[in-house]
Amino acid sequence: MTKPSGLRECNIIGFITIVDVDRAKSFYGDTLGLRLISEEPPFALVYDANGIMLRLGMGKELPPASGTVLGWQVTDIDSVVQNLKTAGVRFERYEFLKQDDSEIWTAPTGARVAWFKDPDGNTLSVSEHPEGE
Repeated sequence: MTKPSGLRECNIIGFITIVDVDRAKSFYGDTLGLRLISEEPPFALVYDANGIMLRLGMGKELPPASGTVLGWQVTDIDSVVQNLKTAGVRFERYEFLKQDDSEIWTAPTGARVAWFKDPDGNTLSVSEHPEGE
């Protein structure tokens, strides 16, 4: 019997388009603490995001985006949000969601999510999920 083809055993690569390379480099490296693997101008900055390759594609303009483009699953969202705020990250507040004073929304499943933007306006998130989710 042959092994079914598919991608379940393959590593994921994240892609985000950036325009301001210097600000993105500072934000993803210094503010978020990701390790820069390589700079490949005029194509991308490549980061290690806990074993996941994150390629920040150098663009002349941002493609239209809607929704979150990248998120991190965390175990203590309250402390992560506070630490990021201390590092200068501003979290988003959405009128259509009931968020607490720290801009964290609790989903019906019990997951807790907070959103923020990178220097180019890409929406990123951190989320804490109930056990088993």
